[in-house]
Amino acid sequence: MDRRVFLGVLASLVSGAGVGETQSTDHLSRVGHLAIAGTTSTPQPPSANWDAFIAGLRETGYIEGRNFVFEHRDAGNRPELFPAAAADLVRARVSVIFARGPQAVRAARQATKTIPIVAIDLETDPVAAHFVKSLSQPGGNVTGMFLDLAELSGKHIQLFKELLSRLSQVAVLGDPEVNRSQMQATAAAGRQLDIRVDVIEIRQAKEIDDAFRAASQARVGAVVVLSNPLGLAYRVTIAKLAIQYRLPTMFIYRFHVDAGGLLSYGPSLPAMFHRCGGYVARILAGSKPAEMPIERPSTFELVINLKTAKALGLTIPPSLLVRADQLVE
Repeated sequence: MDRRVFLGVLASLVSGAGVGETQSTDHLSRVGHLAIAGTTSTPQPPSANWDAFIAGLRETGYIEGRNFVFEHRDAGNRPELFPAAAADLVRARVSVIFARGPQAVRAARQATKTIPIVAIDLETDPVAAHFVKSLSQPGGNVTGMFLDLAELSGKHIQLFKELLSRLSQVAVLGDPEVNRSQMQATAAAGRQLDIRVDVIEIRQAKEIDDAFRAASQARVGAVVVLSNPLGLAYRVTIAKLAIQYRLPTMFIYRFHVDAGGLLSYGPSLPAMFHRCGGYVARILAGSKPAEMPIERPSTFELVINLKTAKALGLTIPPSLLVRADQLVE
């Protein structure tokens, strides 16, 4: 055989380019993905968030299967399984963990102090939770997107006051393990506007009905449903109960309004996921999370469900209608 032909065949075999062979991905960086549910195949909900995350990676040159692969782990809608899922990612020797939600972030932080963690968390104060030393200089292995809870909670109360001019009492529904900071921020915002805030704790799905019954019996004028995995999973049930008890509801996530809730005001989740994709890409390229400032979302959306407003007998003021980013009819 001609020497050049022989060397060409040998190089082909060594590179794994033989006919019918699949190239190994063992040499590629591994990106851990930790979420409450749905990550073993297509992450849900909603797919737009995941698409935005992938776009953030692609824009900086990172494409799944070419220069990295995913290691997906989820808690199967059971938050108590997060520690085991996070530990499994550590054993998989991932280069970075993308943690979605407060319980995922907490579990990842407990599982490793060395593997970089990119967080998207709308419920936690990262400094108070000791995830980071400061927003500008995190100083550890956690960075990403966190929400300014006090500012958002104040806006929720203000929007309710604009909708219901005689509002004097609001109920706040949430899980104290996840929403403690939100509960405190909402109570503080209520005091500034002379509105009483009653906190009603929900830890399990079976407590949701009781919570709305309690809010109705307390004669509150409106309900703020805080963001947490339980509320997201049972958003349709919550929307139906709100109409049953004739209680206007406010949420952070717009897909609560798509499910029948009245109002949502919060950050654009696709925009936050897009930024997180960029964070992961920078870490894969060598950046250190300790030196990557925590970011706050800059784009916020007001969504109003007009059908729900009609069912509750409410007239939405023109001042809110013109500011709404979307009206659900």
